[in-house]
Amino acid sequence: MSVKMGMMRENTKTTKLGKPRRKAVPLWRRGYVRLVLAVVVVGAMGSGLWWSWSHDVMAKVVEGVKWRTIALSVKAGFQVNEILVVGRKETASKVLRSAIQLTRGAPILAFDLEAARDRVEVLPWVRRATVERMLPDTILLSIEERKPLAIWQHNGQFALIDETGEVILRKGLDRFNDLLIVVGENAPRETARLLVTLKTQPELLSMVKAAVWVGGRRWNLRLTGDIDVRLPEGNATAAWMRLAEYEKTHRVLERDVQVLDLRIPDRLIVRKSPSKKSEKPNTGRET
Repeated sequence: MSVKMGMMRENTKTTKLGKPRRKAVPLWRRGYVRLVLAVVVVGAMGSGLWWSWSHDVMAKVVEGVKWRTIALSVKAGFQVNEILVVGRKETASKVLRSAIQLTRGAPILAFDLEAARDRVEVLPWVRRATVERMLPDTILLSIEERKPLAIWQHNGQFALIDETGEVILRKGLDRFNDLLIVVGENAPRETARLLVTLKTQPELLSMVKAAVWVGGRRWNLRLTGDIDVRLPEGNATAAWMRLAEYEKTHRVLERDVQVLDLRIPDRLIVRKSPSKKSEKPNTGRET
């Protein structure tokens, strides 16, 4: 009896040890987990569609309320009766009206201020603009126009430039003939600094007719009487002041000269005009 029981135990043990272990199933592959994930995804999609639909409906409702309110505001007197413009000098009224795109009687609350400002600021003379409502019936347009600084000559073409070097106009420049002419590819961006230098000596400035930006480094000036003045790359203001002092002392600009070279510190090199070919250029130390 005991022998049989021992054999049975042994057989049972052998059976347990010999049976292959069941493989673990990943959590995500279990049926109930897939079902939960499917419910979550469908629910999210449904809520997204619901939000999109409800958002679109609400947007339409808000838009409808907006325009009904605007219609009521017109009846209450909130409509454009006057357009005030401040700062206009060069820009034609007709051009401004076209850019504003607004007529009297239009609902003032429906007017897009930012879009109007953007349209005005692309006009040639306008540097910046602001557009405001003055309720109940007035639109205020304030503009800052560009200030003409010089005439830029480049590749045989002429353009009016402002103090930042930006081009204002390329046509109709006759009334700006009294402005300085600057020549050179990058001359516009250097012109404002040049004029700061030239204005230190007003008497000489009145004689300057043109300026050439040379090598991207310095200026050559053309004065009345076809006299060329060569300014140095550095400290041009000091050189310009030296020329003014030399003119007061020696009246050099009244002589028959062609070139005045100021590129060497404390020296003024004078080249005679071609009519004095027999005379050599003068090199003199300033006193």
